[in-house]
Amino acid sequence: MAVRATVSRFPMDTDAQEAGGVPWGVTATPFATTDENGNPPAYGPNGHLLPRCENCWAYFNTYCELEQWAWTCVLCGTLNGLSSEAISRYSHPQSCPEMTSSFIDLEMPVEGSEGETMQARPVYVAAVDLSSSEEFLELTKSALLAALEALGPGSLFGLATFSHKIGLYDVQGPIPVVKNIFIPPDSDGTLPMELEDVMPLLSFLAPVETCKDRIAAALETLKPTTSWERTTAAGQGLDGVLLGGRGFGVAMEALFNYLGSEYGNTFALARVFAFMSGPPDYGAGQLDTRRYGEQYASKGEDADRALLPEQTPFYKDLAAVAVQSGVCVDIFAVTNEYTDLASLKFLSIESGGSLFLYSNTDDSTLPQDMYRMLSRPYAFGCILRLRTSSEFKLGRSLHFFPVQYGHFFPDPQYENVQHIICCDSYATYAYDFNFANNSQFSRHTSDLPTLQIAFQYTVVVPPEELANLEVNSASRSKHILKRRLRIRTVQYSTAGNINELYDSVDPEVVLSILVHKVILASLEQGVREGRMLLHDWLVILTAQYNDACKLVHNENGSSTSHIDVAFSQCPQLQPVPRLVFALLRSPLLRYHEEGVHPDYRIYLQCLFSALEPSSLHRAVYPVLTSYATPDKHAYPRHSLSRAALITSGSPIFFLDAFTTLIVYYSSTADATLPFPPPHDCLLRRTINKLKQERSITPKLIFIRGGQDDATAFENYLIEEQDVDGSGLTTAMGFVSFLEEITRSVLEYMK
Repeated sequence: MAVRATVSRFPMDTDAQEAGGVPWGVTATPFATTDENGNPPAYGPNGHLLPRCENCWAYFNTYCELEQWAWTCVLCGTLNGLSSEAISRYSHPQSCPEMTSSFIDLEMPVEGSEGETMQARPVYVAAVDLSSSEEFLELTKSALLAALEALGPGSLFGLATFSHKIGLYDVQGPIPVVKNIFIPPDSDGTLPMELEDVMPLLSFLAPVETCKDRIAAALETLKPTTSWERTTAAGQGLDGVLLGGRGFGVAMEALFNYLGSEYGNTFALARVFAFMSGPPDYGAGQLDTRRYGEQYASKGEDADRALLPEQTPFYKDLAAVAVQSGVCVDIFAVTNEYTDLASLKFLSIESGGSLFLYSNTDDSTLPQDMYRMLSRPYAFGCILRLRTSSEFKLGRSLHFFPVQYGHFFPDPQYENVQHIICCDSYATYAYDFNFANNSQFSRHTSDLPTLQIAFQYTVVVPPEELANLEVNSASRSKHILKRRLRIRTVQYSTAGNINELYDSVDPEVVLSILVHKVILASLEQGVREGRMLLHDWLVILTAQYNDACKLVHNENGSSTSHIDVAFSQCPQLQPVPRLVFALLRSPLLRYHEEGVHPDYRIYLQCLFSALEPSSLHRAVYPVLTSYATPDKHAYPRHSLSRAALITSGSPIFFLDAFTTLIVYYSSTADATLPFPPPHDCLLRRTINKLKQERSITPKLIFIRGGQDDATAFENYLIEEQDVDGSGLTTAMGFVSFLEEITRSVLEYMK
């Protein structure tokens, strides 16, 4: 569990928090295998025996004062009694993880009769769009073949299709059999019969280890539905106008109900992979995509605001059905037409799934992403709770709910509790803090600000990992569910003055909190408002920094113009202007009229809001390094400008933009340098390591300057691009931006 704070020294009180101007909060990656320093948790049994505070329900931890018969909660100060069993255990502290580490991972008993171990098999269902092209289906087949290789023995797999009808495949016989049920064209979505009546669920879900070849054979039978089929099915006649045939909404709802009948029995979590080639345009849940074209022509409505909210609550309501059915939904959209992901996204983000967008089939990384996603471990049925010491609390938004950001849904009954259907080791969540009732932190070092994150989760333990566990031989052929409780307790020091606060800033975490804030502002009030929020925040931070460092002097009643907009006296703040500039240049916040596709903006919102801070930094402001040769580093970091390339004199540049990796050979590079770089060189090893560590598969591009089209690389040199939205390239993009910030600071300080 990695936890990173925007400031490692917390502000002393509300005045210090406001005077600093820096967001106050943390990011947490609960299922990360180590903490932010690479340290693993202390493991142990009997998580249910861990003492809890009678007042705030925090868990006992290494920071609590322990007496012979009692312990004092470090969060709220309550004195709690110890049971005789706990007293006996704590007389041997080295045997108790909670006594040796503030980061622990404890086994919990699984609900059921004593000694009973809950068994379940992982379930995966592919739902494939047949209202598509041959190219789309070929890509989907490749992705599903990759998925079959990643799935472990014991997994159950189901293949379904959707168009104007739903197809269910039985692959457990010698020949794949598909049974179809037609989707009514009306909007109420009621099927003529339940899917269970079409095919029993256990006939639909096939064991991967015995049916892999038959599943592959079934994939080969997938063909696009013809326009004739769809037109006839819609009752429009052979000469009718084709209005669509992608009954995605009805198909998803039917699948969730189908799977839900076995939730808790056959499976504890089912994952549905929805492959889409366009918007739902048939039956219940169809989306009107004409609004995209209309907004281009409309002058009366802000397109940057109109295309961000969902146009129907259908998919948000459907997400609740998925959650109730124990289903996690991953959406793979392979299309360049407007699909209205603003409406569809709730299916994935609220069920703990992912949203992927590929603009075409030619260079899509869909098969690699499928394999990567299914090869890494994940937790499910998760409950996440953050508690703080009494002086501070989670922030409040204008809607009076705690400001926590991430792909989860809040508990309807308990405050500050989030439910996460599915969580992998990359999934990251963010929290804002405020002081409670004008409190302040004690100046005594013994009372430090403390937060505790508790993460209760379930994992599926495959049979091969049970060899060292005490299970009977009959159970060793089955997957077993293990419930665990992971707890991280962190203490922070306080900043004695504003300079100490600034010196403790983590700019990557600040960027994470800012990204969440501008996404929320964009969704509620439009992209323009999100840009203004970000711009004004930098202006205020710069003004407060200059004031705190006594850099502004009044002469004849007005401030001098010597504004330090580069934060030259504070190394920790120096990256901030570049990060803000880059975020304003990002498609996340560029204007609709600049050609940013609304679906791509939604995709970035979903991606950025789940990234841990270092990955988000690369996605917003890519890392540019240089090499003297493929085996020798030159410079570890360059600014994103042509001037940096020219002045460095390096022949080879490597740019890491998270989703894209680019190797660029300068046009002046020695012709004897091998291109592309050899597979065994330092540069290639660096690339391979980055690809292995990444949550998604980055595209790798090789460009030879002077011979190849270098546009893909040059587009990342943003410091020479204007940020005002005009789209015109200037020679002083970042410099002009700093000058504009300086003018705004002077205006603000008048």
